Amino acid sequence: MGTSVGDHRFRMLGALTLLCLALSSAAVAKNNSSYTQFGHNINIGPNQAVGELTCFACSIRVRGKVTGDVTAFGGSIVIEDQGEVAGDVTTFGGDVRLDRGAKIAADATVFGGQIRRDSAATISGDVTSMGGHGWLVPIVLTPFVVLGLLIAFVIWLVQRMRGRSAPAVVA
Repeated sequence: MGTSVGDHRFRMLGALTLLCLALSSAAVAKNNSSYTQFGHNINIGPNQAVGELTCFACSIRVRGKVTGDVTAFGGSIVIEDQGEVAGDVTTFGGDVRLDRGAKIAADATVFGGQIRRDSAATISGDVTSMGGHGWLVPIVLTPFVVLGLLIAFVIWLVQRMRGRSAPAVVA
């Protein structure tokens, strides 16, 4: 029994798919130096080079090199001497501190905190600071207000529809 042209194409397509998956997973494994933490601080040592850093309810300390962005929600970011970040540095509800020799190649943004930097620290991009913890109230409350208004609207619609569909009682 011989194999048909369709079977041969199917096998070639399958082999090509496996090859592509193997190559892409190898590339991802090689460059997968990004970290995301929930409630545990991230520390990058002086001889480390990593990709992206994201931290929820924790802080980030960089003494080495970060090739991507550094983002903290509810925590601070500290870039110590000779620490470098090639991407953006952003924190919501925390501070950014740049020690002597620290470098940010892109933007630095702080919502609900402060930027403290040594005169020898470098930020190549824009610096945006909505300082003070007063900004946290509108940032945190806005989604709850929108959700509350949406729920109130749905309740109003349901009550209005109920009022129309109720049959009139004739006495």
